[in-house]
Amino acid sequence: QLQLVESGGGLVQPGGSLRLSCAASGSTLDYYGIGWFRQAPGKEREGISYISSSDGTTFYLNSVKGRFTISRDNAKNTFDLQMTSLKPEDTAVYYCVAASPSREAMCTMRGTCDYWGQGTQVTVSS
Repeated sequence: QLQLVESGGGLVQPGGSLRLSCAASGSTLDYYGIGWFRQAPGKEREGISYISSSDGTTFYLNSVKGRFTISRDNAKNTFDLQMTSLKPEDTAVYYCVAASPSREAMCTMRGTCDYWGQGTQVTVSS
């Protein structure tokens, strides 16, 4: 059983940067595709970035392309989301996720991922 714990959220001014980290325990991440979702108040949850388990292909939501970068460190059993040029509309609770290869499509398209972190708040405000 995989457990995921996010860290790195907080309050940042518009234009600022934050780095979110997700630490995995209970199993190694090598087998899984990994990614990040977010949910803002009153809005639906949305997938913002993902790394495929098969070939390392990355996916980014259009609104974060060029600003956010996802990375993984299998040796440390962690993965990160570097966020730059943050905007007020990036304010949300951010969740890290992991999915087995057979469930990656459902995870990225419908949010039915195998494992979720507890979430970390990111607030972009002046």
